[in-house]
Amino acid sequence: MAYSAREIAEKIGAEVVGDGSVELIGLAGIENAHPGELAFVANRKYLRYLATTRASAVITEADVHSEQLTLLVHPDPYFAFMKAIRIFHPPKEYSPGIHATAVIAESAQVDPSAHIGPNVVIEESVTVGKRSAVLANAFVGEKVQIGDECLIYPNVTIREQSIIGDRVNVHSGTVIGSDGFGYAKADGKHHKILQVGHVAIEDDVEIGANVTIDRATLGVTRIGRGTKIDNLVQIGHNVDIEEGCIIISQTGVSGSTKLGKYVILAGQVGLVGHIEIGDGAIVGAQSGVSKNVPAGKTVSGSPARGIMHARKIDACLSKLPESIKLLKELDKKIAKLTKTED
Repeated sequence: MAYSAREIAEKIGAEVVGDGSVELIGLAGIENAHPGELAFVANRKYLRYLATTRASAVITEADVHSEQLTLLVHPDPYFAFMKAIRIFHPPKEYSPGIHATAVIAESAQVDPSAHIGPNVVIEESVTVGKRSAVLANAFVGEKVQIGDECLIYPNVTIREQSIIGDRVNVHSGTVIGSDGFGYAKADGKHHKILQVGHVAIEDDVEIGANVTIDRATLGVTRIGRGTKIDNLVQIGHNVDIEEGCIIISQTGVSGSTKLGKYVILAGQVGLVGHIEIGDGAIVGAQSGVSKNVPAGKTVSGSPARGIMHARKIDACLSKLPESIKLLKELDKKIAKLTKTED
């Protein structure tokens, strides 16, 4: 479907600078856009492409100018582009109903507006809320609660007693409610500690592909409202994550660790168990965190340190071979001077 630049601007809350009647039929990156497509510039290093792009319109900030392009000016171009994507590519709607190959326990309560796909297994005492979709080959264990408008992608496993809030998206291959990693050593053996708690996922959470969230040993492993978890993340038993956190790929959060509100864990971060990361803290990529991080602090490195201190260490490390060479030369000179004095 085609829209004029003016129509798009109205829908995303932008101001048109230039020809508002330009017809737009799709979206593209500014480097490879074609006529009729809408692009955006959220990072100023891409402004150089304004002179060469073939896009018909570009979403930009207010201080950007172009002689030949229609601009859709917005204070947050990236957020505006997110809105534009939803105009050209509205989320798929799933028709209500239960596929003939799905296996649904008699005591399960599936809302009539929900969609249950092929080969889905839903066990006893499960509830599935309004307009939620559980897609092919997903498994939903007994006493699981799935809220309204959730999207459970193919091959997701939701183990028994897990609680899923409203508007939660869970991508393929993820396991929610797997056993926590707990063993007691006695008599030269590791004896499994039964994990009898559960997982609670609050509203508006998105969980990427191949994530594992362990059930609590006792009590609950909690993922707070609005938190976004990337692919390949491991959340240990009894972890407590507050609202609005961002957890990026290949991160591991060990058992009983607590994350405050709006914490960011960059890629390949490792957190030991039983520590607290304060509200708004940021942990840089590949950091190893072994102690509490205060609210609002940015740390990096392994072991993790304050970001400025970590950068100084990194700068020194790059000079380490030359420094060692210099020290050896000085050591030889000192030894020679000492020998001469003797």
